Amino acid sequence: MSSFGERSRRWPGVLALALVLPLAGCATDSGRPDAAPPSSGSSATSGGTGGGTGTATAAPGTREQLRVDGDVRQYLLHRPASTPASSADDDPRPLVVAFHGRGADAAELRAKTRLEKAATARGMLVAFPEGLGHGWGAGTRATKQRPDPELDVRFTEALVEHLVRTERADPERVYVAGFSNGGSMALRVAAERPGLLAGAASVSGQLPTGDAAVEPTGPVPVMVVYGADDPVRPLAGLPSPPPDPEEPVLPTRSARDTAAAFAAAGGAGEPVTREEEGYDRTVWRFGTGAPGGERRPDGTVRLLVVEDAGHTWPGSTVPPPEGFGPVSKALDATDTILDFFADPGPGR
Repeated sequence: MSSFGERSRRWPGVLALALVLPLAGCATDSGRPDAAPPSSGSSATSGGTGGGTGTATAAPGTREQLRVDGDVRQYLLHRPASTPASSADDDPRPLVVAFHGRGADAAELRAKTRLEKAATARGMLVAFPEGLGHGWGAGTRATKQRPDPELDVRFTEALVEHLVRTERADPERVYVAGFSNGGSMALRVAAERPGLLAGAASVSGQLPTGDAAVEPTGPVPVMVVYGADDPVRPLAGLPSPPPDPEEPVLPTRSARDTAAAFAAAGGAGEPVTREEEGYDRTVWRFGTGAPGGERRPDGTVRLLVVEDAGHTWPGSTVPPPEGFGPVSKALDATDTILDFFADPGPGR
């Protein structure tokens, strides 16, 4: 895998963000991302397909602000516990960037997934960024609400660079995950910036298609977790979404086609599907013929289709909104994703 410095030279310049958030205590404007002083509290959620049901109770952590070319974005940051007098504290740490769903916020995703507890217990940093307008520009189509469709990709790059520089995040172990619209955002970052990541995971999120299409451009290990009975964005995809008065809903390809697109970008062969207790697992193994494939000769793409699961996070203890379908207990999506990040190899 290429070094962070090599990657950063390939990234587009971080441009001005489209929305200025009125936050106090910001850093002096500069051409590089700078941290503003942290603040406490969490934002309220609103309705949407991401499962926002109100303001979630904040767990220990800090609310941080990142200034990029004069504008400010917020994120929740969780650090692993320090080991006193241990030299390991100075070692680079894996980083997970987790995107909330549409209509939700960082605190809601944190409560639903318990990702900060599971990841920090493994020595990982976890950042939960806040989307503008409680959502993400997961597709390439410009809209009235998101006139710059590249905005959130650039923000993600800036956030990773900032955490590598200030929190000893390991540039060789950067991962993204997300739910619903946030899952599609994680997939977009993986598709368009494969050299930035060591892995990606999406729960109830698919690749956009049509005039918002996102196409994978290189090999990166990806896990797609999907409810077989998702009533919001079906397993078979949503090629013609209904109109939405607040913000257009993006058309998406099926969960299987999403996974297969990443497999093709990794030069994978034919998949193997096995029935597990409560879900089906399909695995594609990377080849070495795709550009960059030599960096991940043992990588895989995995699709987990979960039985008796809706537009929900498997294993969550937080009740989903009405109409989102059941939560499966056959699979703990949080631990399953973190296990995949630690070992994205051939699987069972």
